[in-house]
Amino acid sequence: MALIGSTLKPFTTTAYKQGKFVDVSDADVRGKWAVFFFYPADFTFVCPTELEDLADIYPQLQKMGVEVYSVSTDTHFSHKAWHDTSPAIGKIDYFMLGDQNHVLATNFDVLREGQGLADRGTFVVDPEGVIQLVEITSEGVGRNATELLRKIKAAQYIAAHPGEVCPAKWEEGEDTLAPSLDLVGKI
Repeated sequence: MALIGSTLKPFTTTAYKQGKFVDVSDADVRGKWAVFFFYPADFTFVCPTELEDLADIYPQLQKMGVEVYSVSTDTHFSHKAWHDTSPAIGKIDYFMLGDQNHVLATNFDVLREGQGLADRGTFVVDPEGVIQLVEITSEGVGRNATELLRKIKAAQYIAAHPGEVCPAKWEEGEDTLAPSLDLVGKI
């Protein structure tokens, strides 16, 4: 299923965030940039390294108007227990969504059939609820939050500058491209 350019599907779930259980729905996500960061399970091995890495850049993302929603098929109770016992997970201030009913994992097409676990997937959704970026890796391959930050900056840039595109390794402040017949064969 091609998810780039598709619209966020309806959902309602409960999250753990900063010592509280809170309800979150697709309506809460709309109107701002969002990252849905799926991982297989709480109390595992690669997952806490990724989630801690993401926690480290969360203040930068907030300044850019981006909210983060980590998601696993565990419950919000499990998220709280993990948050309370793991030094790495204890750093997290963003939403930790419970998806024990597999609605989100199914909506984003990352549910592992017959296992009840989500694949390691990252989705960036724009303020209109349209999926702009997708990254899915195998279970043993951790993601890089700094690279995610770069990609979000690029997505926000092109959203604000129609007609421009960001080339490979683009960093904020660097030149972009304006696709045209004049560029064909010259890059």
